Amino acid sequence: MKETAKIPVAAVVGPTASGKSRLAVEIALRKNGEVVSADSMQIYKGMAVGTAKPTAEEMCGVPHHLIDFMDLSQPFSVADYVALASERIAELDAKGRLPVIAGGTGLYVHSLLHNIQFTENDKDETLRSELAHRAEQEGVAPLVEELRQFDPESAARIHPNNIPRVIRAIEIYRTTGITMTEQLKRSREIPSPYNACIIGLDFRNRQTLYGRINRRVDLMMENGLLKEAQEVLNRPGSQTALQAIGYKELLPYFHGECSLDDAVEKIKQESRRYAKRQLTWFRRDEDINWIFIDDYSDLNEVTEAAVRLLEKEVAK
Repeated sequence: MKETAKIPVAAVVGPTASGKSRLAVEIALRKNGEVVSADSMQIYKGMAVGTAKPTAEEMCGVPHHLIDFMDLSQPFSVADYVALASERIAELDAKGRLPVIAGGTGLYVHSLLHNIQFTENDKDETLRSELAHRAEQEGVAPLVEELRQFDPESAARIHPNNIPRVIRAIEIYRTTGITMTEQLKRSREIPSPYNACIIGLDFRNRQTLYGRINRRVDLMMENGLLKEAQEVLNRPGSQTALQAIGYKELLPYFHGECSLDDAVEKIKQESRRYAKRQLTWFRRDEDINWIFIDDYSDLNEVTEAAVRLLEKEVAK
């Protein structure tokens, strides 16, 4: 596929509370675009406060896609995301609109923009349940060791706390005889259909980011996170919600095991740690154009810098 035939796409990535949603909206307003979310938790209904879904006011009339459409009890994979996001991007391009990807789920963004291919013949629900039971009974260490025997690259690449990913790597090998590492290699052989400009947001002063995270958590509490968490954790599929920061940290408070102040401080702490992990992930991508927010005086200047990058890399 020739470069000129590729679909132009803007993407805004970075750690939590860095201002991705605001910048994505500003870019969309200036470049005739619509936002396609790349957040693995904002897809779920009923979790607006805890996942910081943009409000109608914050959207400024810009259409947003792949937000608030799944029930907690329904499974949703990165392959599902790539399929849906690809459809939305094609639809927007056909309308002459610029797709603006916005979100902090690195695996979603990477898999979409690098055209990672997923197959349907590497799934085994029975095996997956069996491995999950083993992890629950024995811990994840034996599974990581098993993975290391046939796919040392994946064993080294996947964080041991990411139990679903460890299980997935074993499942792929057991069902296909091909390692996850080899599958990823093969999946990259088909060129991406996108001409993407990826903009990463960060702060030179890490404490500035942490301050924004702390303020966001306080605002979430003011906006009803406690009530939302109680409702979400009582719904079917609440195990999914426990993957999102801001819900599981309140469980000890609901069980009378800690004070509300302690629970809120835990949310802040886990959010800061999550931001570190996000930055570690995104910094591995050499295609990201980094913008340091504290180099600019206001959002308008940040937006102008982003638009200049976009116009330089993507003809639109």
